[in-house]
Amino acid sequence: MPLLVDGRRVRLPRSAAELVRAHPLLEERARLLRGQSVQQVGPQGLLYVQQRELAVTSPKDGSISILGSDDATTCHIVVLRHTGNGATCLTHCDGTDTKAEVPLIMSSIKSFSDHAQCGRLEVHLVGGFSDDRQLSQKLTHQLLSEFDKQDDDIHLVTLCVTELNDREENENHFPIIYGIAVNIKTAEIYRASFQDRGPEEQLRAARALAGGPMISIYDAKTEQLRIGPYSWTPFPHVDFWLQQDDKQILEQIYCFLEIKLSSTKKMKMVYGKRSPLQGANTRVTREHNCLAQQIIGGLESTSVQQFYLFLAYCLSK
Repeated sequence: MPLLVDGRRVRLPRSAAELVRAHPLLEERARLLRGQSVQQVGPQGLLYVQQRELAVTSPKDGSISILGSDDATTCHIVVLRHTGNGATCLTHCDGTDTKAEVPLIMSSIKSFSDHAQCGRLEVHLVGGFSDDRQLSQKLTHQLLSEFDKQDDDIHLVTLCVTELNDREENENHFPIIYGIAVNIKTAEIYRASFQDRGPEEQLRAARALAGGPMISIYDAKTEQLRIGPYSWTPFPHVDFWLQQDDKQILEQIYCFLEIKLSSTKKMKMVYGKRSPLQGANTRVTREHNCLAQQIIGGLESTSVQQFYLFLAYCLSK
């Protein structure tokens, strides 16, 4: 069955901008979401969803009332909700295997849904920006196409992705919205950031870094977080890097990029006007991280990406 907006079939393929021009209500909803202030969400009643994770629950849950995720640059955060029983799924998609991930999202929400009862499936897509490599555009297209291929009618309610979630500063592009939360009880979706990304933040992040597929992390029946076994290739000299201070790590990132990148302009894109060597407490900001991933993602060696991601992890400690 088709993907619908206001009861009308969505014609694909289209860019996000073309879609909102055809469906003005989508543009208005995106504008209202972008205009919200970012709310700091505390740990009480929160289940934080990391990259390549999904969580689904319902208003009957006695432990979880909020699902949320952030730090989405080219990634998209997807909320799928059944309006009849309030079952809600939130996931953080990075385009690794969208064709397999959308059916997983669908099956997770349908396991809560009695199809004899009133209600419909509504989807909300948020994230991405106008990145140079068009990773966001590709993911937007993949998600819309895969939801359009599902057997059930799915109503697209929120589309704040890619060019609809883009801001420009000093000729560089960044996302406007990095994170959202959804209140399971009220169905409210709002801009959010999170100080607590647990439980077991490092364990879960390591699974994604190791290349693990999307998984469902929460058992709503028992109200327990569950992370299954996974494996990874040992990172060389891990003990050495974990012992280094911020200044040493930033120096290595700077030298590494200087070797790999021929353009001084690109170096400035990563670090802005501030030198990475200005003090041991210097941190890579979210914007710098966003730009650096664009640049490094274009390099041929996957070990380059692993190197950068691991050093960024060391900086976060």
